[in-house]
Amino acid sequence: MKKNRDTSEKAFNGQRDGEELLFVFRRHILAMRKGFYLLLIPFALASVPPLLWPTNLELFLLPIGGFAFGLVCFMYYFLMWRYTYFIVTNQRIRQVTQHGFFGTDVVELSLAKIQNISYNIPGFSGEIFGFGTIVIQTFVGDLVIRNAEHPAKIYNRLQDAVNQAAKSQPQGAYEEAID
Repeated sequence: MKKNRDTSEKAFNGQRDGEELLFVFRRHILAMRKGFYLLLIPFALASVPPLLWPTNLELFLLPIGGFAFGLVCFMYYFLMWRYTYFIVTNQRIRQVTQHGFFGTDVVELSLAKIQNISYNIPGFSGEIFGFGTIVIQTFVGDLVIRNAEHPAKIYNRLQDAVNQAAKSQPQGAYEEAID
């Protein structure tokens, strides 16, 4: 998505007038590792009979069926990953989470209500693959984003957005939002 310069064009559903899109991010592709397992396990299990009885040529269709079944299972997790994303504007953070094929949850958090932002990279695998957890703390509760892609970069961009929102608000408005 591009930054929204013209207020008549909306970059996303629910965008307010005068609201500028800063960036969009989603969870790391490894967040759908269950989908990868469901793709590989049926294929691997269906590949065993042709290896045990190579003279029976009909058994060579089993791996194709196992792969097709695994692909259907994988597509479910892929769609859940693809349609779950986070939108950061100059006013708020919007989390859109896909649940099943037809369910969607939307959570919005005003940048003025953010107290603290932190991130954690879970050891060697997080460093190698570039994923981690981002925690956004408010007075109401925490927004925890697990398996975020490049958490240090997102952390820095979120900090910049929160600081810019604090500067752009009138002096008393930011303190009222904190109280």
